[in-house]
Amino acid sequence: MRKLGLIGGMSWVSTGIYYERINKIIQKRAAPMASAPLLIESLDFRQLYGLREDKEWQHAAQVLSDSAKRLEDAGAQAIIIGANSMHKLYDEVAANIDIPILHIADYVGLALKRAGHKKVALIGTRNVMTESFYRKRLIAHGIDLLPPDMGNVEMLDQIIYDQLMLGKVTRDAERKLKTIITNKAQDGAKAIVLACTELNLIVDINANVLPVFDSTRIHCEVAADWILEQDIDA
Repeated sequence: MRKLGLIGGMSWVSTGIYYERINKIIQKRAAPMASAPLLIESLDFRQLYGLREDKEWQHAAQVLSDSAKRLEDAGAQAIIIGANSMHKLYDEVAANIDIPILHIADYVGLALKRAGHKKVALIGTRNVMTESFYRKRLIAHGIDLLPPDMGNVEMLDQIIYDQLMLGKVTRDAERKLKTIITNKAQDGAKAIVLACTELNLIVDINANVLPVFDSTRIHCEVAADWILEQDIDA
């Protein structure tokens, strides 16, 4: 098995999900006593929270680039970034290392394409929903994205940053996400992308009015495929 590096801590909650899910897949596919060869660097999220100004994002790019370089130097043969929003910095981080980074949105787009879904609603943090860095990766796979509902942005950010990233799961948040997904179906969406690594805590992936594509689950499957040297071409 190949050794994979994970840049985590964004949040620690999703990093735990990544570790557990990747290992369960490896155990199922390889052997009952198998576990994934992972190098994990869990960053202090206080350095990367609530970024607004260009200089703040530049600092974040340096933090992630340094982390990626340390993982590479420690023997990682590829890297995943355990946060959708931080893929805004993908190009800067990739330019500083000589090993591949498995981009979460590329594999979400591939999963949608393979399933035959074209008209899709994207749910996540503000920058994932409204900026181009994530959306263009899905569009490149022929996906037609509904425009972001700005009325949901503040509510989603509050749920994600003030609850889920702290490990808090509430019935109120579950109800709000169910309402958002129902409304997206009424708007014509044929599938939903959960483009936040913690949203699977409050969304039932297998029991919804629309097919739900969980970016975390997809990313973990790709990570396990890569570790086992299986085809992951996007």
